[in-house]
Parts: sequence; C-alpha cells; structure tokens
Amino acid sequence: MIYPLQAIIQGTRLVFEPGLRRFVIGPVVVNLLLYGGTLFYLFENFGGWLDYGMRQVPGWLTWLEWLIWPLLVVALALIVFFTFTLVSNLIAAPFYGFLAEKVETRVTGRPPSDERGWIKTGVDALGRELVKLGYILPRMAVLFLLGFVPGLNLITPFLWAAFSAWMMAVQYLDYPMDNNQVSFTDMRRRLRGRWWPTLTYGACMSVATWVPVLNLILLPGGVAGGVMLWDRYYRPMVPATR
Repeated sequence: MIYPLQAIIQGTRLVFEPGLRRFVIGPVVVNLLLYGGTLFYLFENFGGWLDYGMRQVPGWLTWLEWLIWPLLVVALALIVFFTFTLVSNLIAAPFYGFLAEKVETRVTGRPPSDERGWIKTGVDALGRELVKLGYILPRMAVLFLLGFVPGLNLITPFLWAAFSAWMMAVQYLDYPMDNNQVSFTDMRRRLRGRWWPTLTYGACMSVATWVPVLNLILLPGGVAGGVMLWDRYYRPMVPATR
C-alpha cells in the first residue's frame, strides 16, 4: 500500500518540474471544464434520479429504506464518477501518453521501447482508450443492472468500489505499458500477476479522483506514479507468449 501512494505523491511533484509542466496544462484544462459541467449536471438531476430509484424498491423491502437510501446515493455517485472519469481520460489520453513517455525517460534514464512518431502515438492513444471503453463499459452495465436486483443491490456499492480500484489501475497503468508496446491483453495479465500493488494503486487513484480541485493535479501525478510502478513491478515480468 505504501509504495503506490508514495509513487503518486512523488509523481505529482515531478510533473510540475521544468520540461514536464507543458504536458500537464492540457489535462488540467480538460478536467476543469468537465468537472464544472459534471457538478452542474449532477446538482440539476441527482434528486430526480434518487426519487426514481427509491420508487423501484419493492414493497416488501420498505422496512430497509433507511439502508437502501444511502446505498443508492453511493451507487449513483459512483456511476457519475465512472462516466466523468471515462470521458475525461478519453479526451486527455494523448496528453497523458506523452507525459508518461517523458516521465519514463527522466526517471529511468531511457525512453520507452516505442518507435512511433508523435502523431501516430497520439492517434494510437485514442484508439487504446476506445479499447479500454469496450472493456470497461459492459462491466459497468452489469453492475448497474445488479443495482436493481432486490437483495443484490445492497452489496453493489461495495462491488462498485472494488471495480473502481481495478478500473483506475487499468486506466493509468496502461499509459506506460502502451508506450512500451505491451498489448492490452498482456497489460491485464501483468496487472493480475501483481494484484496487490495494482489494486492499492487503483484505490489511491480512485480516492484522488474524488478530491475536489486537488484532483486536477493528482491525476497527472498519478500518471507519473504509474510509470514508476511500471518500472518497479511490471516491466520485469516476462511478456505473454503469442
């Protein structure tokens, strides 16, 4: 638990050093605009969503309304969080990819094993984000539907929390792996093989995402921290055989 947190803190300091700051400005502006828009939309609609969800509670479970209501609030907040995170990362992906490349060069003393040019790297980064969306969205849909199953909906907030840690690890540890031409399938294999640092890093990034304003700098810092974890835990792993 300690090293992933240390890596994020150290990475946050690193990305604001000369030579790296310019790769942070784009993601910060994107997240600032999306953050403001998301909060406005949330305040306008959250009450209606909550009322609708409570109307779906079966009559025989009305005695559990005191427990279902806060769980529903948590579940709706997590859904909004996931949507915000996915859209934000889709737009900021090229910036984060370049940032991860520069951080790796500075931290390890060698550039990623990637011969693609800047344009192709940026285009491929967007394509990789779409691959991640194809992986994450169906699983989000399953968790969302479970929230309407009586009984199971009591544990869905905990499932969302666990999924959040995994999703954030997939999202942010993928940048250095993509830069080093690790396939998406092999990336997930490596994350499973080092499940403890993977989940602790993902949990820290989930918490960082929820911190208002501060998350604007913690997310780029998390990208840099992910590079450090890549070099320490995942780079030494043997590539998957094809």
